[in-house]
Amino acid sequence: MIAERTSLQETPRLPGSAQEPDAPAASRRALLRAVAGLGAVAGLGAVAGLGAVAGLGAVAGLGAVALGAGPAFAQAPAPVAPPSTITTPPRDFSPGGAPTTYFTDPDILSVDPVFDGYAQPNSAIQRLWTGALWAEGPAWNAQGRYLVWSDIPNNRQLRWLEDDGHVSVMRQPSNNSNGNSFDFQGRQLSCEHLMRRVVRYELDGSVTVLAAAFDGKRLNSPNDVVAHPDGSYWFTDPPYGGQLYEGAPDAPGGPSNANRRLNPKLGQPAGIGEWRRELPTNCYRIDPSGRIDLVVTESQVPDPNGLCFSPDFKKLYVASTGKGPGDQGPGGKGDIHVFDVGADNKLSNGKQFTDCMVDRVKCGPDGLRCDVDGNLWASSNAGRSVGYSGVTVWNPEGKLIGRIRLPEICGNVCFGGPKRNRLFMAASQSIYAVYVNTQGAGPG
Repeated sequence: MIAERTSLQETPRLPGSAQEPDAPAASRRALLRAVAGLGAVAGLGAVAGLGAVAGLGAVAGLGAVALGAGPAFAQAPAPVAPPSTITTPPRDFSPGGAPTTYFTDPDILSVDPVFDGYAQPNSAIQRLWTGALWAEGPAWNAQGRYLVWSDIPNNRQLRWLEDDGHVSVMRQPSNNSNGNSFDFQGRQLSCEHLMRRVVRYELDGSVTVLAAAFDGKRLNSPNDVVAHPDGSYWFTDPPYGGQLYEGAPDAPGGPSNANRRLNPKLGQPAGIGEWRRELPTNCYRIDPSGRIDLVVTESQVPDPNGLCFSPDFKKLYVASTGKGPGDQGPGGKGDIHVFDVGADNKLSNGKQFTDCMVDRVKCGPDGLRCDVDGNLWASSNAGRSVGYSGVTVWNPEGKLIGRIRLPEICGNVCFGGPKRNRLFMAASQSIYAVYVNTQGAGPG
């Protein structure tokens, strides 16, 4: 700094120049302004301490000026938001990903403040497993403390053990099972696409066929099933299994094989490929006596999919999904309907519960579950609208109160864990879970 000051003092004046005697001071002021401008260009912020750099000297000495010599008062950096499903790069849900606990998970959103009471603080969404082609039908076995779900295209059921997180194949073939549940006696219920029936796995290991036909006509492809305390089972029967990927198409000439080009017998056991769609897409009740009753018609809820009861079993919720294989009409509208359940098991006052539109994005419903307060937790398929697939949560009046964002389309959900306060989500190729501050209303 002394050398720079000396150099400036020894700068000779040009003969006849208009330079004033205080030109060195003016030059210093000009240099200070230039240095301040350089700091701004470099993103260093306002360099308030430049005054401490006295007599910086000639321009030749500018390269020797250390901008960090004086105290710098740069703007404090903005807080960095935690990674989520919508950040770039997105959140890494793999076991090797960064920690995901930020006291409140960034992908659990309270749309209404009431949802703050249901989101469990310091609980992060976890990906428990991945490797399915299309995961569906999660169901919790309370006695065995395991989760079972279907991998429909792979024709298998898998099981996750809570004690050590081990995943193994539980049943293969599973007849392209879709929805699963457990009844009040702890028996597993499964909807089979391939065999177009609903079965119950007995405690002794045998299998009971609960429903395979209605009015002498084969069912389409049962999708989801729930148990009632009176011993009955209620299930939906859309056409989604009538295709190569998740079951078997109709026999040649049937609605899902109208051009007769597909051979539904290829790669299948003997007897498969003989059925064709004969029934509308309805909902049914299996009476304890074995009788099967029609409870919701296609005209009321086209392409019914997920279903569940309210905690008091006085309401039945049914999701209507999109058009399926062989549908001749417009198909479902991607909404949820609700019915009153009478003492005689007759349904009445059917109406739309929600259109499942969130921020003008269709969050297509599939699997449904209620918590003990009557809130409805619905899986969400928002297609390519990143940040809207996952789970939507609706209060008993049909108001959206919360959302859970997942990086994959979510097909179904269930509550489980020893306290039934853990939400399990079957989402495309993976199984996710998160603890919540409530409990599921029913078994399975």
